Amino acid sequence: MPPAPFKTRFAPSPTGLLHLGNIRTALFNLLLARRHAGVFLLRIEDTDLDRSHADHTAALMQDLHWLGLAWQEGEGLGGEHAPYLQSQRGPVYQHYFSLLEQQRLAYPCFCNDQQLSIERKTQLAAGRPPRYSGRCRALSAAQVEERIRAGELPSLRFRVPAGESVEFEDRVRGSQRFASDDIGDFVIRRSTGAPAFFFSNAIDDALMGVTFALRGEDHLTNTPRQILLLKALALPVPDYGHIALVVGPDGAPLAKRHGSRTVRELRDQGFFPAAITNYLARLGHNYADNRFMSLDELAAGFEVAHLGRAPAHFDETQLLHWQHEAVHRASDDELWTWMGAGVHALV
Repeated sequence: MPPAPFKTRFAPSPTGLLHLGNIRTALFNLLLARRHAGVFLLRIEDTDLDRSHADHTAALMQDLHWLGLAWQEGEGLGGEHAPYLQSQRGPVYQHYFSLLEQQRLAYPCFCNDQQLSIERKTQLAAGRPPRYSGRCRALSAAQVEERIRAGELPSLRFRVPAGESVEFEDRVRGSQRFASDDIGDFVIRRSTGAPAFFFSNAIDDALMGVTFALRGEDHLTNTPRQILLLKALALPVPDYGHIALVVGPDGAPLAKRHGSRTVRELRDQGFFPAAITNYLARLGHNYADNRFMSLDELAAGFEVAHLGRAPAHFDETQLLHWQHEAVHRASDDELWTWMGAGVHALV
């Protein structure tokens, strides 16, 4: 059997318009896939039905197309692992929930938010890391059935093995080690029936053949949970890499006050797609060649080893520099289109 193709993915939640941090993650994954002659996949993680909207899905796909970030598999294109909307993959998740329950690796939990909040506060006050106490771990089948008949809706928790160490090599941050006793049993299905983010995310990465999950460092602590899940289900575990977040000049997460804009806003303000990609490709990643480059050239020089661990500081001046370079290199036809209808009407 031939080896699986190198595959990265961009898996946004359609809860708003794409901003610079989202696009940088998508760009890095596209460049990485091209660098290895692999596949760049687009999956839409819309399990939060209250906040996810189809118009946001359409908008983010339009933004990716405008930037030239073309995917080879996923939403809008199809592929052997369809569907690529998580809201349509409920039976897939239910299959794996059932497998875990059958193996007694998951159990119903009836604890409510108030009980869990008190538990966390008590542990913190005692100087212990907050983790689930296991209150519902030993409920019998009869007790579970009785509570369900009484109208209680349980979540489903993964039974974390005690006394183990979860170790993996983060392709950006190096060796990582987490004690299972510090993780505690965690929810994989909410009481509403919806899968928890890191469950559906991990299952789909495995089933869709993702070989490298490059994502923000805010997901680092999800990784040991996802590795435990995948190993329990005998599913393949991808390589993981966690990139530094984009911050403003004050070191706080990038926000409107720092000049952060959505892709739609940048387009409306007249920025060229190539200006944005040339800037973002260098935001937390080092190139030896600092010339203006096409996506293929950016991909050829993209190296995981050149990704920084320190926070990536957004610099409006640098974005404007690459816009100047893009305007300078634009053809007459591109400049005419860029000037817009207002200028056209004056000529």
